[in-house]
Amino acid sequence: MDTKNKKQHRYGMVIDLDKCTGCGACMVACAVENNIPPATAKATDRTGITWVRVYKFDNGLPFPNNRSAYIPMPCQQCGEHTPCVSVCPQKAVEVDAASGIVAQIPVRCLGCRYCMTACPYHARYFNWWDPVWPAGMEKTLNPDVSPRMRGVVEKCNFCHERLQAARAKAAAEGRDEIDPSDYQPACVEACPTGAITFGDLADPNSEVAQLVQNGHAFRMLETLGTEPKVYYRSDQAWVRQIAQQEVQKPKAKEKVHG
Repeated sequence: MDTKNKKQHRYGMVIDLDKCTGCGACMVACAVENNIPPATAKATDRTGITWVRVYKFDNGLPFPNNRSAYIPMPCQQCGEHTPCVSVCPQKAVEVDAASGIVAQIPVRCLGCRYCMTACPYHARYFNWWDPVWPAGMEKTLNPDVSPRMRGVVEKCNFCHERLQAARAKAAAEGRDEIDPSDYQPACVEACPTGAITFGDLADPNSEVAQLVQNGHAFRMLETLGTEPKVYYRSDQAWVRQIAQQEVQKPKAKEKVHG
C-alpha cells in the first residue's frame, strides 16, 4: 500500500450513559480479549487490573428524587499534552500518529508508575503479580495479544490488535483503507444495550463523529485541555454536569514578611 498519502485517523468512542446499565459486560469482554488474568486472592481495587472500570454515581438527592447512572472509564486516549507520554522516562507510551491511539509498550516499561500518577482518569494499572491462569484456561488465550509481565503498567489501547488485523485484511485485498466494520473493540461488540459507539472522529460522516456534535456529548475533565478521544453523552442535565466541574488549582502560599 502507498503510505505516503495515507489518511490520518483519529479513533475514538462515544458512550451513551443513558443506555449503560452497569452490567460489566464491557469489562469481561476486555479482559478476555486482552488476556487479563483472573485477580489473585490478594488483589484489591487498587492492585487489581481492569482496562475499563464501570463506576456508579448519583445526583446526591434523597429518595424519591435520587437518580443513579453508570460510567465506564477506559483510557481516555488524550490527544493534547498527553500526561502519561510527557512523564514516561522510557518512551513506553506513544501516540500513534496514524490512528491517534495512545499505545503502551510493555517491553520498554520499567515500572516507575509515573504515568499512573500523571493520569487524571486513574485508567492505568500496575502488574503486581506474574500473570497466572487456572489449569486449562491458558488454552483460551488470545494469540494476538501478548500477556504482560509483572512490574509493568498496562491500559486500554482500543484493542489495537484488531486494528492490525483490519489493516492486514485491507492490504491483502489491495485496499488503502480498512473497512470500519472490520475494526471494533471488544467492549463495543459485547455491550448488550449498544451504549458504545466506536469509529473515526476525523471522518465527519462517521456515526461517532456525528454523535459528538449532537449537543449532549461531553468529555471528562475537559478543562484540563488533554483533548480525550472518549466522549460521553446523556440527555440528563445532571449527568452532563459531572464533567463540567472546574479542576481546582492549589492556591499559592502567601509569603510571610518578617
